Parts: sequence; structure tokens; C-alpha cells
Amino acid sequence: MREENARPHRGEASFYHDRFHGREMANGETFRQESDSAASRTLPLGTRAQVRNLENGRTAEVTIEDRGPYARGRVIDLSKSTARKLDMMEDGTAPVEVRPLPGNRQD
Repeated sequence: MREENARPHRGEASFYHDRFHGREMANGETFRQESDSAASRTLPLGTRAQVRNLENGRTAEVTIEDRGPYARGRVIDLSKSTARKLDMMEDGTAPVEVRPLPGNRQD
């Protein structure tokens, strides 16, 4: 993984709208709201990462399988399952830190 992608990213997280459930992601797989799938514009597809909600400290692991989010200021889109783990369902967004996990493939 390139050096700039190995560093933690901070920004706003959001979660996928229900209309994306069942659609194809950038990696060719089908998106499921109960999965650990996530979208990033900068991290390579297949990257495992830890996402930490900076408001409450909750964490979850995700796999980058899609591209996005495309809303200004957002760094990651999460499944509803992951959003629940991070306790961000009520607000719909949360400030997060995204940290790629060791052992990801090298680009």
C-alpha cells in the first residue's frame, strides 16, 4: 500500500442509503447492508481498515469494496450494520478516523 494510503484519515462518515442494497460495488460484488463493506475514494479496494467514531470511541472493522463517498467532506461510506456498531444511525453521519490495518496487500 502506498505510504499516503497507510496513514489514518479523519473526516465525516456516512452510511449507504437503502436503495444501494443489492447493487453491484466497484469490486463486482453485491452490496449488502448487513455486511462490513465500505466505500473510500483513496484506499485501495480490498483494504481492511478500522473505523473509530471520534464522538464516542466505538470502533468497527470494514473492508473497502466500493468507491465513494462523493459528498463533500466525507471520507467513508459504511453499511448500516457498521453504522449501528459505531452508534451513528440517529445523526446519519459522524466524525471518524479511518486506519488501514496491518497486513493489507501492497500496491
